[in-house]
Amino acid sequence: MIVGTLLTTAAYEFTGAPILSYLAALFTLLGLVCFTPQVPRTVQLFVAIGVGLVFFAVGTLDDWQGAVLTALSRASFIAAFFTALTAIRSAAITDPNILECGRFLVSQPPGRRYIALTIGSHLFGLLLTYGSISLLGALATDTASRETNPEVRRHRTRRVLIAVQRGFIATLPWSPLAFASAITLSVIPGASWADALPLTIVSGVLLAGIGWGLDTAFKPRLTTPPPKRGPAEGGWFEHMKSLYLLLLLLGLSTAAIHLMTGVRIFGVVMTLVPAASVLWIALQHRNRPAPLQNITSRVRAFATSDIPNLKKELTLLTMAGFIGSLGAATLSPFIEGAGINFAAMPTWILVLCVFWFIPVTGQLGMNPILAVSLFAPFLPSPDVLGIDPAILVCAMTSGWALSGVTSPFTASVLLIAAFGKVSPLHVGLRWNGVYALVCGATLSVWLFLLTYI
Repeated sequence: MIVGTLLTTAAYEFTGAPILSYLAALFTLLGLVCFTPQVPRTVQLFVAIGVGLVFFAVGTLDDWQGAVLTALSRASFIAAFFTALTAIRSAAITDPNILECGRFLVSQPPGRRYIALTIGSHLFGLLLTYGSISLLGALATDTASRETNPEVRRHRTRRVLIAVQRGFIATLPWSPLAFASAITLSVIPGASWADALPLTIVSGVLLAGIGWGLDTAFKPRLTTPPPKRGPAEGGWFEHMKSLYLLLLLLGLSTAAIHLMTGVRIFGVVMTLVPAASVLWIALQHRNRPAPLQNITSRVRAFATSDIPNLKKELTLLTMAGFIGSLGAATLSPFIEGAGINFAAMPTWILVLCVFWFIPVTGQLGMNPILAVSLFAPFLPSPDVLGIDPAILVCAMTSGWALSGVTSPFTASVLLIAAFGKVSPLHVGLRWNGVYALVCGATLSVWLFLLTYI
């Protein structure tokens, strides 16, 4: 059912046929019906909230059918995008060349390790999304655990993990394979990924650069410094060429199809990435016995095992989009009745409020998908505000990234906490508190300046 969602949603991006949108919504709904009895009760609560919102919409909205269908369309897009990203991750984690890239990064000497892991995690994040944290986090903590000095081991574990995390979240503002860009661009009128890229790439550089600067400025003072170690054997191109080649091919093919067809970059990603994943698996099995049988087995395992094993994450993400979209529709009459007019606020204040809203609500347990889907429909259009849509995109995706490094309820923080054997709150506030404040202040200045350029 979820594979059906991927196929129909991708086809809808190219054709715009309404029947495909309805089919995608139906597939998503059926998938949720199957998954809900099998997920934890905390996740079932989100489903219950969604069902309750449907009944509330029926009783309060004249066009409740349109609001529910729009929310289901948002949920089907998220399900399809998640399926596509899972496909590329499933292909990558079995490639020995990708594992070799990870081992090269974690084997760098202390003076280079942080920047190497930040850059590496950023590159891996473009392909594997949260899988980059799982892969590099496991390799890095395994290497750090071999250190016999407990003081050195503790500091090294913390530094390698926050390097991996900060390198990954720096992809969120600009990566076309990130939910931050995909969801944000779908809710801001007139926004496009290409137009926002020059601004969002600056946010990504700031997030990565500030992390490296703080790590360099506040290196821990050790009672017994570890012995110096030489650089890892081989160069960056030699060990990382497989990753460079994959990113280059994926980027060029995505851009080419986007320019030739005019289809949104995320529609191209949903179509191209699963096909590229199958091709990648075929290349891995080309020199093995019965390659066609192995490829078929991998594809079958993806549809019947990999995706169902992620039913908790898939249900949470799709329901976050559904609740946010339908919640905004049901709240709209009350907002209008209260006479709230965001357009009356100074533009720069509104932009900063948009930026800070996501990390602040993240501390309260609100998923960024839910936060953006819920409040974005109430924002005045960029034309009314007199700013380029790219500025709002930059504000939302930058705030999304900041939430990804501080909120104890986000996947990146939960993964880092598990590897570091500390609480998610400890990772979000103790390990990343100063970093978040410095990044928040710097990005606020950047967004303030953008409103006057």
